[in-house]
Amino acid sequence: MPNLLNETPGLIAFVRTVETGSFSAAAKVLRTSPSAVSKSVGRLETLVRARLFLRSTRALVLTFEGQSLFDKVSPLLRQLDTPDETAAGEEALAGRIRFSMPSELARFFMTPIFRDFAPSFPAIKLEVGLTDRQVDLIREDYDVVFRVGGSAQGELRVRKLADVRMAIVASPSYVETHGKPRTPDEASALPFARYTVHGHPSAVVFADGQHFAPQGRVDCDTGQALRAAALHGLGAALLMRCVVEDELNDGRLIDVSTELDLPSEPLNIVHAFGQMMPLRVRRFCDFIAQQTKGIPGL
Repeated sequence: MPNLLNETPGLIAFVRTVETGSFSAAAKVLRTSPSAVSKSVGRLETLVRARLFLRSTRALVLTFEGQSLFDKVSPLLRQLDTPDETAAGEEALAGRIRFSMPSELARFFMTPIFRDFAPSFPAIKLEVGLTDRQVDLIREDYDVVFRVGGSAQGELRVRKLADVRMAIVASPSYVETHGKPRTPDEASALPFARYTVHGHPSAVVFADGQHFAPQGRVDCDTGQALRAAALHGLGAALLMRCVVEDELNDGRLIDVSTELDLPSEPLNIVHAFGQMMPLRVRRFCDFIAQQTKGIPGL
């Protein structure tokens, strides 16, 4: 094999591409463009005189030569990945953490993040995005997002934090008028405050696979708006139980799904770092994971 000491950028681009699964994901990690990553890998292939990937418009597959090079090089790069952070101690962790989470979960996490995490790591810059929509992690330049529901797609990696219990809730006055459904068919006849994505209402899905498109005159794109509509009797609402635990306990809302089998939804960490997540992001994710243990209704 030729001397590769002068081709460190190409080696880094190659390993990041293998770990993340694509040139675009590697470019995000390296803070560069997919074309620059592709060119770096191309120069490395010329140097080693072998194809490292088989490429198509939809896939990127390691060749035998590519796997051999990866097995030799990746352990060395992992050891060098965050040497300063490790040697200096966690109080010296620095850099940006840009993250997104659903707005209705913010009240559980933002106080401990600002009160406990941020003072512990004063050199870390936090960029906070609170939205119920599923952001495009790579295109919108997020380091990590916290999502309820969904699964890994493409080069994204998922770490499950908890199972989130769901409930269909309504105000006492609504229940007096409409009663509590005993079957999915009865539930489908109720007026709902509906959660919408790009203008389309999300279905109500049951554990056995039955589902229906709810009907109603109030459409919302956040859980906070759904909660407010339910409190004012404008419809039943399918919500994470943890965000309405207080209202259920004091009687302002009633769980009308006690006889229905609703599946729980996973609360996930989603990122595109592959196996090479920066230490500062890893510590942040571990911190959030610890906070979930104290949330009622999970």
